[in-house]
Amino acid sequence: MSDWWRQAVVYQIYPRSFADANGDGIGDLKGITSRVPYLKQLNVDAVWLSPFYPSALKDGGYDVADYRDVDPKIGTLADFDEMIAALKAANIRVIVDIVPNHCSDDHEWFRAALKAGRGSPERERFIFRDSDNGPPTDWVSVFGGPSWTQVEDGQWYYHMFDTSQPDFDWSHPDVRADFLKTLRFWGERGVSGFRIDVAHGLVKDMSDPLPNWETLTDMTNRKLRNGQAKLVHPILDRDEVHDVYREWRQVFNEFDPPLTAVAECWVAPDRKPLYASADGLGQAFSFDILVCNFDADEYKKCIDESLRDSAAAGSSTTWVLSNHDVVRHATRFGMPKLELQNLHQFQRQCNDWLVSKFEGIDEVNGLKKARAATLMLLGLPGSTYLYQGEELGLAEVADIPPSERQDPTFFRTNGAEVGRDGCRVPLPWAEGDNFGFGGMAHLPQPEWFGKFAVSKEDREADSTLNLYRKALALRRELQTAEELAWVESASGVLHYRRPNGWEVVLNMTDKPVSLPKGKVLLVSEAGVHDAVPAFGAVWLQA
Repeated sequence: MSDWWRQAVVYQIYPRSFADANGDGIGDLKGITSRVPYLKQLNVDAVWLSPFYPSALKDGGYDVADYRDVDPKIGTLADFDEMIAALKAANIRVIVDIVPNHCSDDHEWFRAALKAGRGSPERERFIFRDSDNGPPTDWVSVFGGPSWTQVEDGQWYYHMFDTSQPDFDWSHPDVRADFLKTLRFWGERGVSGFRIDVAHGLVKDMSDPLPNWETLTDMTNRKLRNGQAKLVHPILDRDEVHDVYREWRQVFNEFDPPLTAVAECWVAPDRKPLYASADGLGQAFSFDILVCNFDADEYKKCIDESLRDSAAAGSSTTWVLSNHDVVRHATRFGMPKLELQNLHQFQRQCNDWLVSKFEGIDEVNGLKKARAATLMLLGLPGSTYLYQGEELGLAEVADIPPSERQDPTFFRTNGAEVGRDGCRVPLPWAEGDNFGFGGMAHLPQPEWFGKFAVSKEDREADSTLNLYRKALALRRELQTAEELAWVESASGVLHYRRPNGWEVVLNMTDKPVSLPKGKVLLVSEAGVHDAVPAFGAVWLQA
């Protein structure tokens, strides 16, 4: 099926934290292969692998030294082939992460650029600039600190993220040609598609005069709002990036069925259809619902807009509540309501709670809301992306000692921004040593992980794990046309109906509400069958 992706459930694996087969404390490809039966029982359609390429791990693998190999710490190309064969035998497709905005400072091209010196052809593949008065601009990197680093001969190179991640110059034909080679390499190895990191980056106009940081920040905030298509940003969401993706689409279509792609694009909602177009990447992540509060009005508005935008692109919507870059939603939903105006405000407020180690949040109702929101999400038309561990109800790990943190954000901001380590802690598979992960985990696992271990939840009929298993199995049976109709409901309640009579009711209030007519198929809270529970959800067949 060439359109398998339109309503698929995709499970994100952060390889270094999924399963460790050789006992060195780092998850590996053989560990993933060993857990294929678990993934099959979960009833997912595909897995998305975060970067597994050779890397110094200065940004969790998103600093790629070689795009067409496997990091020796987590396996070999032969291990990759074995893994993909096992997944395909279980009818699970594979999507891999592509990181095109930047590479590692260990990449052979960047090492050659440093050696060749200023004015060399090797440096033209990156963004090098001369400046005698400090950095060429006062811009701040995404991870904090200056976005320019000086090399020995006095030139500066630009890095949107960490100093170890120099940005490519996408106007250079070598860069474009090499990524086409990479896409074909993994396509020929059997992957079904790609997740494109920082898809709104890549193409930049670094010609003078460049704005100062205050002006650039204002441009960024305005560019993230609808109706700003004519605002031309020097480094984000430029129209020229779609020339790159149209070229990629030609490569995707060389395969049968065509390869798929999904854009990580933090852009205004009215710009997403460009990334999700049929002659481009085909899909774009809808992060809008991720940053919503547990609020009926916010959800309804977001769902309507997301479905409208995906229809405009001829694509399907992608729904996601957690990933490797954000606080886990079981924790977020235990926090008080956030004041949301944009992504940056969302991140700042989450960081404030991280700094406080989530003191005083409502953990019990946070998990209830997480289970309910997941059922609501899984009923929506479109594809759903799950992040490893959410099926266990895992909360964010807040209490990681500074000496054991890994995220460059923490170090580049001197701890003012805590970073993303708390959602990347290795999974608890069992209640014994290292919670069954393998060796001593590369990020510390807290004692409370034992309550969420797979071996424990597997035995409990009403565990979050078994709720996910039931929901994903039912979703396959109930799947229908990519449409929904809203059903009138009380304040604080969302109720929609799919074309085949599948109904989903989400109660976002702290009191039970009456159950609509219909056969109850699934309830987010155990033991409740005569009402929609407080902070709960129900699936019905009309």
